[in-house]
Amino acid sequence: MSNVNKASIPTAQALDAWSNQSSETPNSLTIIADSNIASLDDFFNAQTLGQEIYQTVTVIKVAGRDIDAQLLAKAQPDVLLVRSVTPVNASLLADNDSVRFVGSATIGTDHIDQDYLIQRNIRFANAAGCSKHSVAQYVLTAILTLRPKYWQQPSTLGIIGLGNIGSTLAQYAHDLGWQVLGYDPLLPESSINNASFEQVITQSDAISLHVPLTQQDDSDYPTWHLIDQAALAAMPADTLLINSARGPVIDAAALTSDIAETKRQVALDVFEHEPQVFAPLLNQLALATPHIAGYTLEGKLRGTQMVYDALCEQLALAPTQSMHQLLPLNTYLWSELKAHPERLIRFYDIRQDDKDLRAKLSDGQVSGADFDKLRREYRLRREWQR
Repeated sequence: MSNVNKASIPTAQALDAWSNQSSETPNSLTIIADSNIASLDDFFNAQTLGQEIYQTVTVIKVAGRDIDAQLLAKAQPDVLLVRSVTPVNASLLADNDSVRFVGSATIGTDHIDQDYLIQRNIRFANAAGCSKHSVAQYVLTAILTLRPKYWQQPSTLGIIGLGNIGSTLAQYAHDLGWQVLGYDPLLPESSINNASFEQVITQSDAISLHVPLTQQDDSDYPTWHLIDQAALAAMPADTLLINSARGPVIDAAALTSDIAETKRQVALDVFEHEPQVFAPLLNQLALATPHIAGYTLEGKLRGTQMVYDALCEQLALAPTQSMHQLLPLNTYLWSELKAHPERLIRFYDIRQDDKDLRAKLSDGQVSGADFDKLRREYRLRREWQR
């Protein structure tokens, strides 16, 4: 496994110095970026973004939760690059008239007000599908760590949400000879979109959630608290539940009560009140990790690659950087793991991630700062090659 370069967060003095210098530099491109985006310096620099056009390319790296309207108003960037923790909306951009491109190096888009960006004529690109194998492999690891008998014993996997990740997970399930019950009301019926919500909830040995976070005002099929007290009551007590989508898809209070009553096995990578995680729920979970299901080297680099390619298109430049130039040799083969299930811990030791999160529990909670630090300093896994 390899670590991805982590960019430092600029001090206020550094931003002031940059501001004074940039005001005198013509033909410059200024980018504000979440410092947790992989390999920023490798993808976003004068060489990779057309040195003949821009005399300077400046990347201001900031913790995602610290990207705010005041920073954008002061820096007046041309480009904003974020991950899932930065809401991009009128509140962020109202006092800014310089941003012409927003890229999110993530699959999800619920943190982006795309209608507002369209109104402002700001181009948006995300990294759809960038970590679909990473998250699917996380889910498999959670299931097979808690229930290793499923390597050999036929089981039924329920998948709610059959987009990039859910459909990829279904492929792995079929590789293992599992039955798939899938539900996605936004897609046509298919070999995997083959069940109702009620059937998935009541007939699955394990259920994995892969839906965006939507409210009643946003969608005919809102997902906020999709798994509520009623859904949990309908779910057999021995059904394993996994959420690597968005925390509020599950009602945390209802889940806490359900586990206390049923002793259900639950694995969470996301939490309703994230980045805070509270002890009453955490102490009852079978597995808990700090929103790192998609944190493989390949998944992160693929996300950066996608927004880099989209920015190059916006700037009418030919992309010159490729993630494949940055990837070390990968020896993690899906075929090997299927043949040798006992090697799962070498492919991904999910219990270590669980242990690291629980170690941050203090005064009844994991603080937001500690949760974000675990994500920022996470030692990236490798995807399993299929």
